[in-house]
Amino acid sequence: MTASLNIPILLDRFCYRYPSPLVDAVTEHDAGRRLVAIKNVTVNEEFFQGHFPGVPLMPGVLMLESLSQVAAMLLLQRDGAPPNARVYLRGVNDAKFRRQVVPGDRLRLEISLGRRRTSLARAQPGAQIGRGTTIGPHVVIGPEVRIGVNCRVGASSVIDGWTEIGADCEIYPFASIGLVPQDLKFRGERTRLIIGCRNIFREFVTIHRGTQGGGGVTTIGDRNVFMAYVHVAHDCHVGHDTIFGNTATLGGHVTVEDFVNVSAGSGVHQFCRLGRHAFIGGYSVVTKDALPYARTVGSRPARIYGANTIGLMRRGFTQDVVTKLKRSFRYLLQSKLNTTRALQQIEQDRSLACPEVQYLIDFIRTSERGVILRRASRRAEEVVAEE
Repeated sequence: MTASLNIPILLDRFCYRYPSPLVDAVTEHDAGRRLVAIKNVTVNEEFFQGHFPGVPLMPGVLMLESLSQVAAMLLLQRDGAPPNARVYLRGVNDAKFRRQVVPGDRLRLEISLGRRRTSLARAQPGAQIGRGTTIGPHVVIGPEVRIGVNCRVGASSVIDGWTEIGADCEIYPFASIGLVPQDLKFRGERTRLIIGCRNIFREFVTIHRGTQGGGGVTTIGDRNVFMAYVHVAHDCHVGHDTIFGNTATLGGHVTVEDFVNVSAGSGVHQFCRLGRHAFIGGYSVVTKDALPYARTVGSRPARIYGANTIGLMRRGFTQDVVTKLKRSFRYLLQSKLNTTRALQQIEQDRSLACPEVQYLIDFIRTSERGVILRRASRRAEEVVAEE
């Protein structure tokens, strides 16, 4: 189908174009699908004056410009296009020039509209994006990436590598997911990042995939919240329902179990483990395993401030369980027993028997790096006294 198009008016809405129209006529037009136009190249074209003296050639950039003008006309004349819409050329991929264009040639310019989004994004061939997922402008998605259904990827984010993201995840602008680890031993091997469902990655979060020496995979469970500027290094394993405050950082090979809360500005050393329901206070430095159910706060060094009572009650723990955990921490922190004797005493005290206390005992005994068992100072203890 050929339609009459007002070429000068349409090209006035093409931003950054060459000053003169490079389209003489439209020969075929299927609205919103395909447009074929003609450019007659004459010796009077102004660009021949300097390109080149004695050997007039049409510059390759103007060949692309002529195609861009045709593409702009096709976009602006499609059904549903806003009357004040404008078109910008943002890039050209895989362009090849087969031969020179000289005076007397006639260019046939054919443009077909492929898959279009209201915002610009670039997905490399091979990437898989689930149904209902929305991609913001200027996003880069690598060829090995797999994104589940109903996710949202914010503007200018980068998702790369062998990365799998589950359903209903939200990735905010400028996040960096699945890039190579910051490990000098990494040599480009195929390692992975696996992310579960319903996770939130706020602005400038960085999550790196694994290394061959560390198991080859970084994993993140479900329903986790990573606030702005959080960094999760290579070979880390994060469980479910965790919260990371702004700028919290995990070194490589860190294990974070379920329901952990790492407050803003805190850093966790490589190979450390954070037990279930642990609370890490703001700007703390964790260099050993952090006890489950406890509040760990401080940097020189980090200390234990007793049971994470508020967090446990919010998570539905009964008062009886919380009381047993508090008594267990007294054995560990306030008695004059060493750790081995304290654990034996906890086990012998039948009134403390429950799965949570047993998990606390097992966590300490299986620690390879050692656990934080330094009690808070008396003054700090008085400030946060719970009894």
